[in-house]
Amino acid sequence: MKYKLIIDKDAEEEIIAIVHSPSPLTQQIENLVCSFSGADSIVGCRDDERCRLTFSEIECITVLDRKVIAVDTNGKQYRLQDRLRDLEEVLPSYFIRINKSALANEHRIERFDSTFSGGVDAVFRCGYRDYVSRRCFAQIRRRYEGI
Repeated sequence: MKYKLIIDKDAEEEIIAIVHSPSPLTQQIENLVCSFSGADSIVGCRDDERCRLTFSEIECITVLDRKVIAVDTNGKQYRLQDRLRDLEEVLPSYFIRINKSALANEHRIERFDSTFSGGVDAVFRCGYRDYVSRRCFAQIRRRYEGI
């Protein structure tokens, strides 16, 4: 397999892959290219301070008290200005919907726990937990069945 990267500020960006047949690697490359929006961070507010949060350090984005909140890898919560549905379009494909009002970074989910009431919670590495709706859990299961 050969790899070639040409950096030219004047040329239009394009990605061409020549392969013998489709494979899981080609699917991952296609997903990465299609989901890349050029942005890799968003701005969050905490205690009158604005800071830039990279997508990789966000565990979960959820709505609490009608405010959009991002939870980082340390468990700190940051207020976001954008709506959840607008963020869903900008975020990379590894952010998955876990319920009507939350998006989760699937790389930061530690495990899924069942609750006494028959539901399922997503437990993140920082310790934050949020419930997973039945509909979203079914989609997540289908996503992992293909692996």
